[in-house]
This record gives sequence, C-alpha cells and structure tokens, in this order.
Amino acid sequence: MKAFFTALWAKWKLVQLFFAGFGIWGVGALALIDSSTLPVPMDVFLAAAVWADMRHFWLYCLSGAIGSAIGGLLPFKLGQAGGEAFLLKRVSRERFEKMRDHFERQEFLAMMIPSMLPPPTPWKAFVFAAGVFEMRTAPFMLAVFCGRMLRWLALSWLVFRLGDKGAVEFVKSHAMVTAAAIGGLAVIGFAWWWVRKKRAGKLLED
Repeated sequence: MKAFFTALWAKWKLVQLFFAGFGIWGVGALALIDSSTLPVPMDVFLAAAVWADMRHFWLYCLSGAIGSAIGGLLPFKLGQAGGEAFLLKRVSRERFEKMRDHFERQEFLAMMIPSMLPPPTPWKAFVFAAGVFEMRTAPFMLAVFCGRMLRWLALSWLVFRLGDKGAVEFVKSHAMVTAAAIGGLAVIGFAWWWVRKKRAGKLLED
C-alpha cells in the first residue's frame, strides 16, 4: 500500500511539472486544480516561474489569481448545495451563528484575507463556509481574485529581492509573521476605503 501511494505521488508530481511547463497558462491551470481539488505547492511554482521570466511577473500572478477564483467555485458550490448540515456536525450551533454573523457583516474581507495568507491557512474551509453562508458568487470570486493577486504580487517582490528559493523559504519560515502583516494591511486598506465611502455618502446627503 505504501509503495502504491509513493508511485501515485510521483505521478502527481510529474503532472504538476507538466502543467508548469506551459508557463503562464500552466500556472493558471495549477491554481485551478489547487483551489478545486488536489493541493499544489503554488508558491513554489509561481516563484520559479517569476524568477525565470521576471518581465512578465504580473501575468503569472494574474493567471494564478484567475485560476484560483474559478477553481474555488467547486468547494464553494458544494457548500451552497447542502454544507450547512455538514458544518453543524463539526461546530456547535452557537459557533455556527457567530460564523454566519461574521460573514454577513464583512463577507468580502472574510474571504479575501484567507486568500491572501500563505499555508497552512485552511483556505478551502473558508471557501466552503462562504458557500454555506450564501455569499454571492460574483463577490466571492472577486474576493478570492484580489486576495490571491495581492499574495502573489508580494511573493514576486520577494523573488526579486531573494531569488525563487529564498522567497519560498522566507514565506515558509515567516508564515505567521507574513500572515499577520498581510492581514493588517488588508484591514487598514478596508478601513481607509470604508471611511472614504462614508464621507462620500455624507457629502451626497448634504
């Protein structure tokens, strides 16, 4: 049995390398697979792609973000299709209602911030919950896209500074610090946007 899984894993690694060989389109395909079903070390592949073709770094980030947004629709739709009963088996009703309230108040941030964070963030759990709590599809995809785009733009910057392997090692060794920094920036950005929106609304009323 161990030999079977070892062989299966080796074949899966070959599949990943096959897609990676397609450059920008391959990164998008791997991101789609990663978000929908099988886990893929996206940071490793994206860092290597950016290092090999720095001029087009933003296209790799864009392709990966689009692939993630599309791939995330599978666990998202599963959550919509009947995930409430599944979720209630794993959390109390009180916890469930708190999670629902959080999504209803700030659903965009509740999905965007986990999409920005590096592993081991349980991203698919947030996607599933977004479906359970009936987040609309368009805002869901936009939140995933924005979060992933920011995450991989930040990774690209690290690649420019540290090289591909250095960037990946930095993300792995500073995952919690990176997550806190990215989350803090996201909250600050949202607060700035919210204040501007309120001020604009007040000016219209006046």
